[in-house]
Amino acid sequence: MTGCPAGGGAVNGGAVVQDVTVEPVVTGAQVPGLAEMVWDNARQVPDVVQFVRPDPVSRSWPARRSVQGRALPVTCEQFRDDVLTLARGFIAAGVAHGDRVGLMSRTRYEWSLVDYALWSVGAVTVPVYETSSADQLGWILADSGAVGCVVETAAHDAMLAGLRDGLPALRQTWQIDGGGLIALAGQGRTVDDGQVEARRRAVSGEDLATIVYTSGTTGRPKGCALTHRNIYCDVTNATSVMPELLHPGASTVLFLPLAHAFARLVQVGVVRTRATMVHSADPGRVFEQLRKCRPTFILAVPRVFEKMYAKARRRAEGSHRGRLFAVADAVAVRYSRALDTERGPNILLRLARAGCDVLAYRTLRAALGGRCRLAIAGGAPLEPRLAHFFRGAGITVLEGYGLTETSPAVTANVPSAMRIGTVGRPLPGAEVRIADGGEVLVRGEMVFSGYWNNPDATRATLTDDGWLRTGDLGSLDPDGYLRITGRIKEIIVTAAGKNLAPAPIEEQVRAHPLVGQCMLVGNDRPYVTALVTIDPPAWQRWRAAHGHPDADVADLRDDPELRQEIQTAVDRANQTVSKAEQVKQFRILPRDLTEADGELTPTLKIKREAVQERYAADIEALYRGH
Repeated sequence: MTGCPAGGGAVNGGAVVQDVTVEPVVTGAQVPGLAEMVWDNARQVPDVVQFVRPDPVSRSWPARRSVQGRALPVTCEQFRDDVLTLARGFIAAGVAHGDRVGLMSRTRYEWSLVDYALWSVGAVTVPVYETSSADQLGWILADSGAVGCVVETAAHDAMLAGLRDGLPALRQTWQIDGGGLIALAGQGRTVDDGQVEARRRAVSGEDLATIVYTSGTTGRPKGCALTHRNIYCDVTNATSVMPELLHPGASTVLFLPLAHAFARLVQVGVVRTRATMVHSADPGRVFEQLRKCRPTFILAVPRVFEKMYAKARRRAEGSHRGRLFAVADAVAVRYSRALDTERGPNILLRLARAGCDVLAYRTLRAALGGRCRLAIAGGAPLEPRLAHFFRGAGITVLEGYGLTETSPAVTANVPSAMRIGTVGRPLPGAEVRIADGGEVLVRGEMVFSGYWNNPDATRATLTDDGWLRTGDLGSLDPDGYLRITGRIKEIIVTAAGKNLAPAPIEEQVRAHPLVGQCMLVGNDRPYVTALVTIDPPAWQRWRAAHGHPDADVADLRDDPELRQEIQTAVDRANQTVSKAEQVKQFRILPRDLTEADGELTPTLKIKREAVQERYAADIEALYRGH
């Protein structure tokens, strides 16, 4: 690690900054196109299993030796052959080098297949979340100038059909479930393999690989233009410091949407390191897939780990083992924290942990298949105590940091160097700077080339000397670990002029097993308040235990017993901040926030403006009479 240590350096006319740089393992010089990895793998390790198709369906894409309902392995050679077959189809359909093609689907084998087939002919993948509205889909396809679009379902196809008049550049569409990819492959039979070879070889690191539209908590999504060099350098540098995570023989079940840059990073990392990935398209079957496929690592947003913890706690309390779980919880946290000390856990703590492992932790790990010891959390901060609990229970959750604009990884905790409560140190090739005012700046070959069709936003985000203004607030400790403290746009400024970042308090409240979401309010207000939702699974158990078996949250949100439960969570959160930052009042909302209602992004971040608008009356009630 080189550069100024935390707290050192002077730039920008004398403003004091913190600055850390890590030398790259690989640079952008002579970087190949991303599809080249597929051909390399097929030549060098043809029989290694690259993907597993949980439920192959012949109408979507031909499955060799398919047995309905059985998982089907896809070797590196077979994946190359599938990519080649579909690439010929895209050439036959007239998709040219640099053409943009939309891809709207859940996480499934065909998503990866289309992605690499487009890359192998020099085309540009434009991901669209499968939950997107017609307005969002239309905007992304129009803004990117997509000439084609792959959609998953008949409903997607119908949605797209209603938009065609406003999409003059869109020439063709293909529906996965309707056999569209199979038909496209048939169309490519007249195309010689040599044409794909020539197109693939013509792709350079400077070529555009994808335009990823940020899901956005406010305003129109902006298209982040990422090159093959951006993604290749980011993935290669990141995997170089994570040999315990991504390596031949490692495996994961991917259930996050591949339209998100975080999941896409893992897809490319799996291909790069010749690990194995199982696509899981059905969120309701995730834990079934985990138990069946027994991955060595997983990636998820923090909300998944919060729900795992809450579910384990509810199960223990439901079987009259609540006290045992409380003991196991405390032991796991103490054990994990002791790992960060010079002496480590003492003999008594080790014995206590061994006993709790037999009684509690093994069950938790079994829910992930039994082999998973590492997990990656991204998209939002994970409450530190929860991170300690999982590490103490034998599942180390590694937090990292990045943005779509950075391809996306910038920093990461790794098994050999982690600090809970931070998002780790800069990855090789990354420069991280804390500017005057606390904003995190990033520079390196993973930083995008700009926003598609939006030069004004690009100029506002990228400095003349290549620094990306992230919009996040943070600090670097003396060892170079980055801590994110909030978003500049989310900072609350009370009427008294007090500035506070809502995320840390919200995390603390959300850690309570009964809480679904928490959103702080207080801009230009006399004090800070909170909107709180109740977690649906936890609600079913709570209402039954308190004599309200058929009640909805809306019926009982003013119930004294329910409010006291939430008050406990609020009180605990208030203990971690100054008096001016404490939540003075809260309001329980009648239902949980959802993506379908436009209140959450696909990665479960709260769309604050939408929530404030929808629940304006509840907010006003919190300040009435002041």
